[in-house]
Amino acid sequence: MRIGVLTGGGDCPGLNAVIRAVVRKGVAAHGHEFIGFRDGWRGPLEGDTRPLGIPEVRG
Repeated sequence: MRIGVLTGGGDCPGLNAVIRAVVRKGVAAHGHEFIGFRDGWRGPLEGDTRPLGIPEVRG
């Protein structure tokens, strides 16, 4: 399954940790593929994406 991650861009404590946990669990346990959309809603409208794998969300 391919899953897109989109955030609104505002401050949200813990959001990076949530994205990291979802990507790690989704990839490791279920083999899902994740993509991130850049700059809020502009990302999906303009096709501005980047892959989100375990190396991209480590930290």
